[in-house]
Amino acid sequence: MIITRPRDWERIIANLDEVGATRVFIMGCGQCATVAKTGGEDEVREAAARLEAAGREVTGWAVGEVACHEGGTRLTTRKNAGSLETAEAILVLSCGAGVQTVADARPGTPVFPGLESAFLGNVVRHGVFEERCQMCGECVLDLTAGVCPVTTCPKGLLNGPCGGMWEGRCEVVTDRECTHVLIRRRLEAQGRGGGRGSLAPKDFSKKLKPGAVNLREGRAREGRARGGRDGGSGTTGGEDGR
Repeated sequence: MIITRPRDWERIIANLDEVGATRVFIMGCGQCATVAKTGGEDEVREAAARLEAAGREVTGWAVGEVACHEGGTRLTTRKNAGSLETAEAILVLSCGAGVQTVADARPGTPVFPGLESAFLGNVVRHGVFEERCQMCGECVLDLTAGVCPVTTCPKGLLNGPCGGMWEGRCEVVTDRECTHVLIRRRLEAQGRGGGRGSLAPKDFSKKLKPGAVNLREGRAREGRARGGRDGGSGTTGGEDGR
């Protein structure tokens, strides 16, 4: 899940001042930001109270199921069309993807983020999250016993330990075990300790921005090809999205 944290409130107010917005609509997110307790109903209500205390009118608010889901967000905006029409700005309590989705749904209204996107997090237990993946596009977990050195090593070293490791502990985050000591210990426990060699440098071209995956188009191409072979029309349900 995407872990978010509250944005500096003074910056939010400055954003609203920049466009002269006195009437604001607030959008939250029913998944990641709700779990992280940064953009659920409680946090949206708190933001509304702070805005009203600062002399702003909150025209309405909504917490959609998933802020970054384009179809769902457009449906939420349609359901709240009246409140959105009277708003001079929209404050979004979600990750940056959700902010951009709302901005696409309401291109004529200034949209501002109310949160900072921190990292992709594992849920360790309720209310405790850890960053363990940077979505680098070139996964090495098969070679490192399921431990990501790119993310969990503070220096991002593919090969280690570094010279600062002492008695198995990390020199940067001193209360934790060195990532590369953990990797070697796990590999040895699995009988994979010898002969791995050094990992090759990262190929950063595999993490091109912006990323995009179109499964619907893939299915449409497959359907057309199958239709041609079978002598049919080649039309599929994925073709028109209905």
